[in-house]
Amino acid sequence: MNSKTPYHTLLFALIFTFSVFTLPATEAQTMEYEIGETIYENPLSGPEDIAAWVIESGREGHPVITFPDGRMRLESDVHFLLWCPEEFPDNIAVSWDFQPRRDDGLAMFWIAARGRGGEDLFDSSLEERTGAYPQYHSGDIDALHVAYFRRNFHGEPLEERSFQTVHLRKSYGFHLAATAGDPIPSVRDVVGPYRIQVIKYGPHFRFSINDLVVLDWYDDGGETGPVLKGGKIGFRQMAGLIADYGNLRVNRVTPIAE
Repeated sequence: MNSKTPYHTLLFALIFTFSVFTLPATEAQTMEYEIGETIYENPLSGPEDIAAWVIESGREGHPVITFPDGRMRLESDVHFLLWCPEEFPDNIAVSWDFQPRRDDGLAMFWIAARGRGGEDLFDSSLEERTGAYPQYHSGDIDALHVAYFRRNFHGEPLEERSFQTVHLRKSYGFHLAATAGDPIPSVRDVVGPYRIQVIKYGPHFRFSINDLVVLDWYDDGGETGPVLKGGKIGFRQMAGLIADYGNLRVNRVTPIAE
């Protein structure tokens, strides 16, 4: 290369070369999807919309669920999980509106949840669950769960708080499958609600916010166990977070042929 080549040009060339030759695209990154038939829709706008939903919590009366502005607001002094009672197949896109109201705790979404032996998530043979995280990642269920808007200021070290991230884990076990930056700002700067989408298609998992793909992962079915299929979906919050949810929708998806 000519010694008079501008520094920024040289730097760009090095970055481009590194990205091309050391960071090849994975199958998950190249997969595109067509959103198809709506198989479930819930506005989450009033108590009747969640009358059949299942709350798992260690404290009676928590979470406190209200519906200001026609959206479901969740807040609690203890960790909890709120499950949709429907059983969903694989190959779906799940989307919902999310708006944080307090910078504390964290929000999680769970998908493909069922007993480790294939049982329905609410089968009486499974151990009781009361919102404590180990019951879910190392108990007797399997699931994928993505933690987003992670503002656990009382539990995370400074290096975690200084750069907010999204974490995808696969259970059984505490397997960190993928991590990425979180584009949602602190509550004082939020202009929401944000439209969140999770696509689960066989071994492919994609998490998006406002159509921005944040995290894309391919499950090779190796050390973390077989690829998970259908099951239940649910919302989990850690104590302290206040957040609104609305317009939940589940659609079938199919890959777009290249």
